[in-house]
Amino acid sequence: MKIRFGYVANALGLWDASPSKSLTFTRYAALPKDERMEKLKFVTAQNLHHTKRILNYNIAHEIEVYRLSSSLVPLATHPEVMWDFITPFKKEWDELSQLINQYKMRVSFHPNQFTLFTSPRDEVTANAVIDMEFHYKMLKALNSLEKGILNIHIGGAYGDKEKSIIRFHQNLKKLPVAIKNQMTLENDDKTYNVEETLLACEKENIPMILDYHHHMANKEGVDLTLYAERIFQTWDDKPTVPKVHISSPKSDKAFRSHADFVSLDFIMPFLKLAKDHNQDFDIMIEAKQKNLAMHKLVEDISSIRGVKRISSSTVEW
Repeated sequence: MKIRFGYVANALGLWDASPSKSLTFTRYAALPKDERMEKLKFVTAQNLHHTKRILNYNIAHEIEVYRLSSSLVPLATHPEVMWDFITPFKKEWDELSQLINQYKMRVSFHPNQFTLFTSPRDEVTANAVIDMEFHYKMLKALNSLEKGILNIHIGGAYGDKEKSIIRFHQNLKKLPVAIKNQMTLENDDKTYNVEETLLACEKENIPMILDYHHHMANKEGVDLTLYAERIFQTWDDKPTVPKVHISSPKSDKAFRSHADFVSLDFIMPFLKLAKDHNQDFDIMIEAKQKNLAMHKLVEDISSIRGVKRISSSTVEW
C-alpha cells in the first residue's frame, strides 16, 4: 500500500508567498475605471508567481499532491467584473502547467462552501455552476483535466435532508457534463455523513473523498469498516488513486476545528482500516500548519513498524 501526502495552498516558511492575495469589489469599484483592470492583473500576477514558487517548493520536497488556492484570480465570478483571466496570463498558466505535468503532480481545487447544489433558490445553483466553471477553466489552463479534481460538499439540508438530496440530483443536471466529470464529493462534519455522501456519489458516478475528521465528528452510527471498500470503488473509473482528507480536532470542545498538526493516534484507526484493504491512496492534509504538518505526519507514520518511507512525501506499508 502506497500513500502519497499533500497539503493545501500555502507553503509555510516561504516568505510572502501567499497565492491568495485579494482585491475586494469595494476596493475595485473605488478605483478610477482606467486603473481597475491594471489592479486586477497585478494581484493575479502576484498569485500566479507565488503559486510557481510553491510548486518549486513541492518539487524540491517530492510533493506530488497539492490543492491550489481558489483565490488565485480576484473577482473572477463577480457579476459586474467576470473578466478574461486566461489570455493575459497564458505564459504564466503554461509555466505552471509544465511544472505540474513534468513532475506528475496531482492538483485539485476546493470551491467554497457557497458552491452547493441543494439550495431551493435558483440563483444559488446558478452561482454554483458559475463557480465550478471558473475552477474548471483554471484546471484546463493548467492542462490538468486528466487527474485534476474539483471537490465540493453536497450542501445544506434546509430542514429536510431527503428533499434536499433530491434537489441536489436535480440541480446537478445544470452543471455541464465535462465539469461534472472533474467533480468529487466529500462527507461533511455536520450534515451529510459517510453513508449519505456515498449513496449520492454512487448514484451520480462521482468519486467520493473520505474526510476522516468529518466522519469522526458526524458518525451518526455509521461504521466506516462497512463502507471503506465502496468508497474506494467510486474511483475505479478514474485514472488516479482514491483521495482522503486528514486532520485532527483542535480540542475536545472545538472538535470540528482543525488542529495545527495531525495526531497520529487520532488517525491510526483509519490507517489500519486502509491497510486491511491494501489500497494505494493519496492523503490531503488539512491542518493549520499545512506543509509543516504534512512533513511531521510523514515522519510520524514512517516510524511505524513495517512502514517504509520511499520519498520525502510518500510511504509504503
